[in-house]
Amino acid sequence: MNEVHVIPGSADSVAADLERAILEHRLPPGTKLGEDEIGEVYGISRTTVRAALQGLGHRRLVEHRRNRGAYVAQPSVREAREVFEARALLEPRTARSAAERMTDDHLATLRAHIDAEHAALDAGENGRALYLSGLFHIEIARMADQATIEAFVSELVSRSSLIIALYWQRRAAMCESHAHHAIMTAFANRDGPLAEDLMKSHLLDLLTSLDLRNHNAAPNSLREALGK
Repeated sequence: MNEVHVIPGSADSVAADLERAILEHRLPPGTKLGEDEIGEVYGISRTTVRAALQGLGHRRLVEHRRNRGAYVAQPSVREAREVFEARALLEPRTARSAAERMTDDHLATLRAHIDAEHAALDAGENGRALYLSGLFHIEIARMADQATIEAFVSELVSRSSLIIALYWQRRAAMCESHAHHAIMTAFANRDGPLAEDLMKSHLLDLLTSLDLRNHNAAPNSLREALGK
């Protein structure tokens, strides 16, 4: 979910645009990613499209089905539980480390993420709010100065976005305002143990807000989803 600067029209640029559309739920799980349609939308060759989809496959955001093409990935119920179990193992300790290393600049960055998330919610852009919420968690891992953990958290947060799209039960499945604000208070006080406990509770709340029985995502038109 990291923001990167790439050359427009390149495989990396198209992959980044598709990734954001997936993470903002404009392209829900199960959406077919037709090579011809993507090529037409972006004005690029099928070779470039395939390279972009291959990159998203490596990030486990796209599934390649034999003789059927590429689709936005659909995590199973089992994987959904495993992803949040892994986050519960990694992120609380990362939050503690971030609190111990917290600076005023870090706090300002995190507050900006929360403000942007609130603005998206107020505008009814729930998918964008979820995307920004994920970036909030990734920033915490970065501030903990744990590069390896940050890479794991980034992938897990991306998978979580797909899981929420599939198993959405209520709006609480997005990171609720009070949860992030409570964590921010712990960060402001440089209180590592409290930040760890709050993050653990937050992730548990996220898991329990999902209905791990039903799929409720409906694929959209690629052109409409990508705003082209």
